[in-house]
Amino acid sequence: MFFDIIGIIGVFMILSVYAAVQVEKMDVKSLSYSVMNAAGAVLILISLLVTFNLASFVIEIAWLAISVFGIIQAVKRKNGDGESGGN
Repeated sequence: MFFDIIGIIGVFMILSVYAAVQVEKMDVKSLSYSVMNAAGAVLILISLLVTFNLASFVIEIAWLAISVFGIIQAVKRKNGDGESGGN
């Protein structure tokens, strides 16, 4: 039951940021969007330790990898503000 709750929290995190994007309360390029998606994916992966499902595992690994890429891109954008980018 504990791991189910962890997984449900992860699902809620992913769905809440998706809903926030749909109602234009969050930008998909924001750091918080990618962090929330990554955290949600990690929580779902933790829940899969007890009740493993290959399809769910594959999609959550992909979700996590894409979210980490988004985090890196968001940090680069934040650190690159005001730079010409040509050097």
